[in-house]
Amino acid sequence: MSKNSEINMLEGSIFDKLCMVAIPLALSSILQQLFNAADVAVVGKFSTSAAMAAVGSNAPVINIIVSLFTGLSVGANVVIADLIGKDRRDRVSDAVHTSIMLSLISGVIVLFLGIATARPILEALSTPSDVLELAVEYLRLYFLGMPFLMIYNFGSAVLRSVGDSKRPLYCLAVSGVINIFLNLFFVIVCDMSAGGVGLATTISNGFGAVMIIMILMKEQGMLHLDLRKLKLDRQCIERTVRIGGPAGLQGTIFSFSNTVIQAAINYFGAACIAGNSAALNFEYISYFVVNAFAQSCMTFVSQNYAAGKFDRCRKINRIAFISAFGFCAIVAGTFTIFREQLLHLFTSDEEVIRYGVIRTFCIALLEPLTATYEITGASLRGIGYSMLPAITTMIGCCGVRLVYIYFTFGKWTHFAQVAGVYPFTWIVTGTATIIAYFIVTKKVYNK
Repeated sequence: MSKNSEINMLEGSIFDKLCMVAIPLALSSILQQLFNAADVAVVGKFSTSAAMAAVGSNAPVINIIVSLFTGLSVGANVVIADLIGKDRRDRVSDAVHTSIMLSLISGVIVLFLGIATARPILEALSTPSDVLELAVEYLRLYFLGMPFLMIYNFGSAVLRSVGDSKRPLYCLAVSGVINIFLNLFFVIVCDMSAGGVGLATTISNGFGAVMIIMILMKEQGMLHLDLRKLKLDRQCIERTVRIGGPAGLQGTIFSFSNTVIQAAINYFGAACIAGNSAALNFEYISYFVVNAFAQSCMTFVSQNYAAGKFDRCRKINRIAFISAFGFCAIVAGTFTIFREQLLHLFTSDEEVIRYGVIRTFCIALLEPLTATYEITGASLRGIGYSMLPAITTMIGCCGVRLVYIYFTFGKWTHFAQVAGVYPFTWIVTGTATIIAYFIVTKKVYNK
């Protein structure tokens, strides 16, 4: 591992090192979302509103299937960071090879599961008939690239365990540019509509996976990957699943609740679906700032906890929370100020833009509230308590949303009645997770 890529998380200042890891990670996620937004924008500008709605309405469906396995990469990150903190570098290689093998297996499972369930899920969500066929075509083509996406996610998690979030960013930037050019080619030249952007995403994910594997194969230290040594180490799998499993389960149920809400959004028609899809990009980008500091916080806490530096763990949590909330507020505020100009990049349909503005005010502007449960939850995962934040999030964010939709479905007169459920559940979940954090850390750190 290059000394320029590895960060000493056990000593020195915290804020600047957190930013060194979190900012490239946030940029990676933001770039990914911008490339996903390009999918929506290309079909919105060069195809039809139905194609735009078909691409946008698939986001919750994709997340619900991908989240479980992507959550496992969180476990891989913590396992490797913990081994480094304990100076067990002889075991790091086993964890690396197990992680990559696990990503390949997970990707193949998601590929077949996604293709088989694409139509039934979209039909269950009451996807409008003029959108359904395009949505099914896009979703199935997207899932062809799942093995590539999983390899990239797990490989990036391996590099982040030592603070290297820059090289995954470079890989994503290259694959994203490829994605945009292929979007334009398949949609404009080949007239493939929604299916074109699905195929473009799959091909670009393949480039990202190949680049991340090449980086790991060229590593000379403990993160070196030898494809001939790929294996499934039982102890590494057990720890990865124990930590990453609850995170994946949380993400899956979280995505399921969003999928149910997507059915509520579908209730308002194709214009609402399209406007919601456009504004959702603002929300995602704002959230990625919080999530980047959360993942960085988890890695920092994991290494320091393994090294017995409990006071430093507390300080990491405080600094990460303030940073995540503050930076997210800046990003979310900027999107709100320039909301209409940005929405016009996606569509010229004023009805679509009207729905996008509603979503921006009701959800994207309040996105900093997610820091209340994301940062404290990440700190708990860093010390091995992964199930607790998963439970609080599943009950607070998911349970409350599902109950609300169940009792109010079909009774809405305005889209804001659906969108408003998000900030309310963030407050509930954040309060519960913060309380859990103080109870657990008081007991664990004092012990």
